[in-house]
Amino acid sequence: MAENKLADLSTEFAVKILNLTDGIKGHYSLANQLERSGTSIGANIREAKYAHSKADFIAKLQISLKECYETEYWIEIAQRANIISEENEKSVLHDCGSIRRMLIASINTAKENL
Repeated sequence: MAENKLADLSTEFAVKILNLTDGIKGHYSLANQLERSGTSIGANIREAKYAHSKADFIAKLQISLKECYETEYWIEIAQRANIISEENEKSVLHDCGSIRRMLIASINTAKENL
């Protein structure tokens, strides 16, 4: 049940993102973008669970994948601007990368079974 693991990991990741952005002061726009993209990953994974078709399922997972890449971008910007520590960056990027790899595998499997 990779989807359940993916849903669980993305929920834990969203909480981690919220905790991370809670410590970002004075950079509302960056924190907002990071929160939006980081929490959207799991929301779209959950939506995919109730997709109307296989194509809709794939589309939702692809949106999650895009949000994953966007989240990685905002994390990198925050670290380069010394808004978050390199330690926090590595931890969150590791988790995001794990989710990204699982999404890619799930999308590829779904496409093969289309």
